[in-house]
Amino acid sequence: MLMLSVEKISELLGEDSETLLSHVSNTIPRDLLHLPGPDTIDRIYQPTSRNPQVLRSLGQLFHSGRLAGTGYMSVLPVDQGVEHSAGASFAKNPAYFDPENIVRLAIEGGCNAVASTFGVLAAVSRKYAHRIPFIVKINHNELLTYPNKADQVMYGTVQEAWNLGAVAVGATIYFGSEQADRQLVEVAQAFELAHELGMATILWCYLRNDAFKKDVDYHLAADLTGQANHLGVTIQADIIKQKLPEVNGGYKALNTGNSSYGKLDERIYSQLTSDNPIDLCRYQVANCYMGRMGLINSGGASRGDTDLAEAVRTAVINKRAGGIGLISGRKAFQRPMAEGVGLLNAIQDVYLEKGVTIA
Repeated sequence: MLMLSVEKISELLGEDSETLLSHVSNTIPRDLLHLPGPDTIDRIYQPTSRNPQVLRSLGQLFHSGRLAGTGYMSVLPVDQGVEHSAGASFAKNPAYFDPENIVRLAIEGGCNAVASTFGVLAAVSRKYAHRIPFIVKINHNELLTYPNKADQVMYGTVQEAWNLGAVAVGATIYFGSEQADRQLVEVAQAFELAHELGMATILWCYLRNDAFKKDVDYHLAADLTGQANHLGVTIQADIIKQKLPEVNGGYKALNTGNSSYGKLDERIYSQLTSDNPIDLCRYQVANCYMGRMGLINSGGASRGDTDLAEAVRTAVINKRAGGIGLISGRKAFQRPMAEGVGLLNAIQDVYLEKGVTIA
C-alpha cells in the first residue's frame, strides 16, 4: 500500500498548503503542550487517578490499527443511524444498514477503534469485539419528536456496554442547550462508572443553541468550543471529540446589546489565538489541559469529490495543533468500502508522515 507523501499531502491542500504546512505558531508555544507519542499512556495517563483497567483499555485504543504505538488515533464513528436518521445516513450506501459492514470497514480501514450504538455493536460483538476495540456511544439525540429538539438521552447502561465487550464508552453533551445541565450530570455519573469498570471515556463536546447562529455559526467558534472542551475534561473524559473550529469571537458576538453571556479576556483573541486554523485548533487543545487529555476532531459531512482533500486538511490542522487524531464517519461509509478504506488510510498517512510536524 502506497502512503501519502508530504508532497501529495501538499497537493491535496492546494492553495492552503503554505498556510497549513509552513505555519509557525506564535500563540500557545508547543513547549507548553503534552504532545502525543509512543509513551502517551505512561507519560500522560499513568500518573492520573485512573485505575490499571482503564490504562489497559486506553492501551488497547492506542495500540490498535495502522497508528498503533504512535500516540495518534483514527476512529470510525457510525452513530448517524440514530443521530441523523438511518435512511438519510445510509441511502448513499445501503450496505451500512448491516452492522457487520460498519465493523468490517473499521478493521479493513486500519482504524484504532469503531464507535457506534448499542445495537450495532451488540449485533456482532461475539464475532468482532476481540478483533478491534469497541466504543459504545451511550446517548443520542432522536429525530422523531415533532418538532425536532436538541437533546441527548441515554439509550442503555454502562454495564451493558461492558457486557458486550466495549473498551470505551462515548457520550455527547449539548453545551448551551436547555438540557445541558441534566446531560452534564448524567454523563459525569456514567463516566465515573465506566472508569470503575475499567473502560475509557470519550466525550463529544458539542454546542447546541439557535442563538449561537448570528452573522456566522458560532457553534464552530474556537473560544466557545474550547470552553466546552474544558468542561469535558473537568468531568474526566479521557479523550475529547470536537468539531474543527472555523471562526472565533463567540463570546463577543453573544455579548451584544443587553445580553450578558459567559466570561472573556481579550487576550483569548489577541494572544492565545490567531486567524490561522492551526492556532484556533491549538486553543481547543489547550483547553484539554494542554493536551493531557487528547483532542480528536470530527471529519464532518460527506460532500463528494472534495472529501479526501477535506479529510487530509482536517488531519493536518489537528496534528500540527497538537491533537491526537481524527474521528471520521460519513466521508468513509457513504461510499463503496474500498474507497472508504482508502480515505481512512489517507487520514492515517498524515499522522504517520514525519514531514507533517507540530507547529
